[in-house]
Amino acid sequence: MRLTPMRFKEFTWPHNPEVYTVEHRRRIAVHQVPFGPCVMQELGGSYQVLKGEGVFVGEDAYQRFKELAGVFQQEGPGLLIHPVWKAEKAYFAALEAVEEPRPDFVRYRFEFWEDGGGYDGGLKAVEAGNPGESSGGASTAGNAAEHQRVHTVRKGDTLWAVAKQYGVELTALIQANPQIKNPNLIYPGEAVKVP
Repeated sequence: MRLTPMRFKEFTWPHNPEVYTVEHRRRIAVHQVPFGPCVMQELGGSYQVLKGEGVFVGEDAYQRFKELAGVFQQEGPGLLIHPVWKAEKAYFAALEAVEEPRPDFVRYRFEFWEDGGGYDGGLKAVEAGNPGESSGGASTAGNAAEHQRVHTVRKGDTLWAVAKQYGVELTALIQANPQIKNPNLIYPGEAVKVP
């Protein structure tokens, strides 16, 4: 099976990292009770942390690492396309060279944190129609089609993000859009029907 290359913002890995770890974390606060046990409080929400390790090899190995370090220096989240896991909007949280870099070999570790803070652009207001009402003999199906929501893809959007934004199942979104051949590739300006 040929895997797609891993990408983050404008950086594409020349070959995928060797090791991946995906952690699912929950936000929990621990409160110390005087002369008693600790009390745990769930703060709501969970998020994923993607860690990995890889190497850059060849004459341009150190240059590749410097390019990745340049992407790390950029602020804000970006779209992380992973060859196996679903695409996520994430923060580039950590990057380290594991050993002293040589001109033709750099081993590195990285860490990405899923951005659970919502998606820029927010929700669009859509006129809500009552599919049960019919005016002038229009059928219920006609009314439903008339009020179907359409999302215009913006830079950084993924199908997973659109499904989350509108509160629909990803499978339902894919079924409603047979024109999208690869769920990992949607482009700004593309119209996505929301069931």
